[in-house]
Amino acid sequence: ERLQKEEEQRRRKEEGMNCIYSKSSMSLTAPLQDRERREDELNELRFKLEENQSAVNTWEAASREQAEWDQYMLCDGNPNPAVQPEINTFISLWQDDPELQIQPIMQQCALALRLTDELGLLLNPELESAVEQVYYSTLLSLQNLIHNKYLLATEEILNRAKACVDNETGNMQTVVQDDNITLCLWANLNKKPRFKGYHFKDVGLGFELPRQLAMSDIAVRFLHTNYDHLSHLSHRAQEEKRKLEKEEEENTETTLTLPETPRALEDGEMKGEENGRTSAEQADEEIQSLKSERKKSAASVHSAKKERKSSSRRQKEEGEGQIEIETIVEDEADSAPAVAVPVTDSREEHVVDLQKYTPLGGVFYFEVFHLPPQSYTARGWEIRQLLDTGLQVFPYQSEPSLVQIAVSGKQDDNSTQSGAVGVTVILPDSVIFLKEPQVARWDATGQHWRTDCIMDTSYSAETRSVSFRMESFSSFTLLQEIYANMPFQSWELRPLGQDSVLFTLNTALSELSITVKGNQCMLQMKDALELAHILGKWMSLSSLQTAMRRAGVNIFVNEYSDKYVTVNKKDPLIEHAVYEQMALVSSSYAFSWSQWNTQCGQEHLVLQVCEQLSASPVPEEAWSLYLLGAQRSQRLNISERSEAFSLDLAEGTEFHSTLLHMLRDSMSPEGRARIDHSHFLYTNTVQKLLSATRVLTFTRRDVNTADN
Repeated sequence: ERLQKEEEQRRRKEEGMNCIYSKSSMSLTAPLQDRERREDELNELRFKLEENQSAVNTWEAASREQAEWDQYMLCDGNPNPAVQPEINTFISLWQDDPELQIQPIMQQCALALRLTDELGLLLNPELESAVEQVYYSTLLSLQNLIHNKYLLATEEILNRAKACVDNETGNMQTVVQDDNITLCLWANLNKKPRFKGYHFKDVGLGFELPRQLAMSDIAVRFLHTNYDHLSHLSHRAQEEKRKLEKEEEENTETTLTLPETPRALEDGEMKGEENGRTSAEQADEEIQSLKSERKKSAASVHSAKKERKSSSRRQKEEGEGQIEIETIVEDEADSAPAVAVPVTDSREEHVVDLQKYTPLGGVFYFEVFHLPPQSYTARGWEIRQLLDTGLQVFPYQSEPSLVQIAVSGKQDDNSTQSGAVGVTVILPDSVIFLKEPQVARWDATGQHWRTDCIMDTSYSAETRSVSFRMESFSSFTLLQEIYANMPFQSWELRPLGQDSVLFTLNTALSELSITVKGNQCMLQMKDALELAHILGKWMSLSSLQTAMRRAGVNIFVNEYSDKYVTVNKKDPLIEHAVYEQMALVSSSYAFSWSQWNTQCGQEHLVLQVCEQLSASPVPEEAWSLYLLGAQRSQRLNISERSEAFSLDLAEGTEFHSTLLHMLRDSMSPEGRARIDHSHFLYTNTVQKLLSATRVLTFTRRDVNTADN
């Protein structure tokens, strides 16, 4: 009996151990299976993406080679801007060309503009520094030569202004234009003191002159260029300034932070004995070095003071008030301590931030020149004095001076009204202003746009005209906020068939849609007559982005966008991965924004998804909500109309590592066939469109549109 009891206990113990081992094995098997499935899903997705990207790279390389070959075989006599000897020869020959007539010059400038566009495409961050500098120098040379050619043509027209006098006004006024420029010239021949101004009605440009100019031998020129050859100078200047400020900040931190211990004791060991110096001696040397750096900084500040003083002496003839202001500034600088403190300029607040604003409609070069000597007839001979100085700028600036306003920050409107120059501009037909445009003038010295010294600005929405006054003749442009359309209110990506999709975007100010078919895109937008030149036209995504930005419809983000727009912050790696997978299945699945995307945290994304094999709109009840993260994706048990957000898993579904495999659980055979046959150029275009707009981050319907 005792032996039977012991045997029974041993058997029960073994059965219990076997049961525990079995349960333990099952608990270990489940994570291993999940991990194995996750690796399989991620590897499958990675292989698909790499396969598509490899095909895209091969196609782009072949396209570049074909473009180069086509350029070579064109044999039209035009230079290849990428070949330096060819473009240098073109510039040299054109510079020596004696042609002065406006029509041939406009044709030559049109060719040069095409070359500058090609050079602009060649400039990219991936270029070597030396190559990039060569391309950029060539670009500047071409742009300057274009401007100089128009100046020579202007002089040729003004030389014969008397022969083209208007019988009604007694002055000369003429307009010449093509697809790239509009040239308006007015010559003051009769010098009537009651002359107020002139309006070029056909092109929507007008000016008003003060009395002193109405009595002078002058000529006024409007040169409106549809292109912008100035803003890129400001972009580079601002970028260099950012780098310089960053370096100065780092240097200041190093200068003002004294080390608590000498370098010789950083490792906790006495190394002073090895070189025969004590730690105290090393500390003294470091302090002396810091003092030397401070002296150098003080010397640089002193040098800057001397430059300002010499500048004030050179400007002495411009007025006593300006000299007094300069003296005040110098005295304040002299009273400052001799420490490396950045010298701030009060005028910087008027510099246009080109990361926040963008010029639209090109550049208006508004200038006044000395009227060249006109011909007269004597004994049957036409006599005209020839000057070898070229067209001379007529110096004019109303009081108070620009320097006085910039330094004091104040101006007397009554004192400037009589001497200010008035301008009226009809907005260009090729751009759309979503908000009232702002006016900025070009500062050639500082190489940037400025908003000061512009008064009495008024905008008429009915006539689409802007009127303002300036204290001097300056080149100017019209500005709009880059992020006027952001944040977005809603978006939808809906399939139209195999390799075709409709992307719809609603903003606070507009509604637009982009149709993608293969690797071509087409923009549609209601009530936008100004965009007739790009609406309904197929083009590549990069070309469409450029055209939309130039037309004033910007929905594309950049590295600075989140600094100016209230965004729904998300992990950029997760966001990019979702865009890739959305593009893979976009021929069969529709996607839309969700209000819950703002409540799921930065590490997750929520969007509405529905399989849609027809081109019709998606029924509201057909949408399902999906939660996407770095580790796994799931279908949620809530809907867009639910009262609260919940992470509960939808019934009959399971977790997956990717969105692609989540959708495969309920994918129809027809939908899977579309996805399997999606062209790599199509998926690449959709992915780039989503990445360029970043709708999962820049959509916040709950944000007050007045704050964007």
